[in-house]
Amino acid sequence: MTFAKDELEKSLFLYAVTDRGWLAEDETLGDVLEAALGGGVTFVQLREKSMEKEEMLSEALGLAELCQSHGVPFVVDDDVEVALASGADGVHVGQGDTACVEARRVLGPDKIVGVSASTVEEAKKAEADGADYLGVGAVFPTGSKDDAEDVSLETLREICEAVSIPVVAIGGISAENVDELAGTGIVGVAVISAIFAAPDKEQAAAKLYEKLEQVV
Repeated sequence: MTFAKDELEKSLFLYAVTDRGWLAEDETLGDVLEAALGGGVTFVQLREKSMEKEEMLSEALGLAELCQSHGVPFVVDDDVEVALASGADGVHVGQGDTACVEARRVLGPDKIVGVSASTVEEAKKAEADGADYLGVGAVFPTGSKDDAEDVSLETLREICEAVSIPVVAIGGISAENVDELAGTGIVGVAVISAIFAAPDKEQAAAKLYEKLEQVV
């Protein structure tokens, strides 16, 4: 699946990042993602740091098919090989992961490459290296990503102004605080626990989507 830049920007509106740590015993990532997509999720990243490559590929194959059936872009965290083998739409890489230029070289021009950034300098370099979008955070305190650096709303605003590619905010975002991001220049938000820790994933996604419409 290939997305034009204007389509990609729209699809970054409500970006769900998986975390199987929130799964109930009888749930699968496919189950909870199906519910989240029903609630309005527009972009999905498979991010499971403790998953072995074989299991990651198996999950990616299923989730890629699920996302494609909903017309939603699907990317894999860091692992370019799994992204290619699963038919994912691309990858998302952090500052300590596969370099953006390397990901772009392997995946080619048509796949999506997203990059995490927490400073204006990192954001500008990512854009120059071929990133399609940026994930900027953590904008609020979060327990989901131990390596996330704090990013002030002022820095988030400066990053949005410094680059021409779309920016999504990440880190501790919920339906209760998303309104604080109004006016920063983001095109959407990426969330983990705001959806996957909720008892009703579809309802949680729908509520966040509704609140986000007043922000972006």
